[in-house]
Amino acid sequence: MTTFSFHNSIADIGQETWDALVHRPDSGLDYPFIRYGFLHALESSGSVCVKTGWQPLHMVINDPEPVGVMPLYVKQHSYGEYVFDWAWADAYQRYGLEYYPKLLNAIPFTPSTGPRLCLSADLSPEQQAELHQAAAQALTQVCRQHKLSGWHSLFLDTDSLALLKGDGVKRRLGSQYHWFNQGYHDFDDFLSTFSSRKRKNVRKERQKIDQQAISHRFLNGHQITDAELDSFYDFYQVTYLKRGRSGYLNRDFFHQLCQSIPDNLLFCIASKDGQDVAAALYLQDSATLYGRYWGSLEEFDSLHFETCYYQGIDYCIAKGLKRFDPGAQGEHKIQRGFKPIETWSVHWLAEAGFDQAISQFLAEEETMMREHMAVLEAQLPFKADNLNDRNAG
Repeated sequence: MTTFSFHNSIADIGQETWDALVHRPDSGLDYPFIRYGFLHALESSGSVCVKTGWQPLHMVINDPEPVGVMPLYVKQHSYGEYVFDWAWADAYQRYGLEYYPKLLNAIPFTPSTGPRLCLSADLSPEQQAELHQAAAQALTQVCRQHKLSGWHSLFLDTDSLALLKGDGVKRRLGSQYHWFNQGYHDFDDFLSTFSSRKRKNVRKERQKIDQQAISHRFLNGHQITDAELDSFYDFYQVTYLKRGRSGYLNRDFFHQLCQSIPDNLLFCIASKDGQDVAAALYLQDSATLYGRYWGSLEEFDSLHFETCYYQGIDYCIAKGLKRFDPGAQGEHKIQRGFKPIETWSVHWLAEAGFDQAISQFLAEEETMMREHMAVLEAQLPFKADNLNDRNAG
């Protein structure tokens, strides 16, 4: 008999149980953000907790042993999600209803597509489909029992999107900009696919880094020193403070990542005159590089593009990675060879009175999103004879 249990801490589930279901590198399932080490670091560092508005409520599917896990949180706000539902919350408030708390299936502070319900490899496709639908029903039941406004599953991979469905579950389209490796030999090989003018623009940006005598180095979690980690954290916080608030994550979180998933972690550090002046944090798996956080103490011409984009492309080509996900937003990525791609989330709201309005909103939003993506697609920098290859990425 299949049962569902819910846990207020990932530590209650344990690393052995969790990673046995979410981390199978031999089968290509090595998405770093859902690993125990990443999620546990969020909780044990205090970055994710009741005080910060993220109450863990992780789901375990038992039959009778654990056959599935899902990262799950009760949210008191919509910060750190990158699928924006502030308008929905405002609409609830106008009608005298409470939108928060809500139930969220996502990776905190991580707008990166990946698995959101991980199931045992021993299950058949039919069993996996049944458990996805059963999980959706279980989430709905939790919302009704605890008077939560609804549940939301963000940045789903293709398999989860197709299977996580049920009555009242709605899909929402978003967009990001990703780079795809077409078997390039080096960065110049990649640039050879650009039109002449766009190629010159990128080369000028990279030349400015040389002209400012700035160098870069990559370090993984094993290699970075405490002093370098402190510098990175200062850069990270300064960047958020420029926007008028502190970063979501504390130093202890990054320190724990260096210990728990060091091989998945990359620091790209920029130096000038023997001093570190900026840094970017990446994560990686067997196929993809993920750009996450960036910061600098001073402003240097084109340094953000170099540290966050061009160094990442260089790394992907050198290591044979297939894709580079540099993070959310940023249409300026288009001119640098990052293609607009679809991202998806699914949503269920308990208040039936909003059903028609939300459905209409999502339909109109999807139409506008597809039109916008088509406009951006036409702005890609590639030569005409390379566009088909880019679209196939």
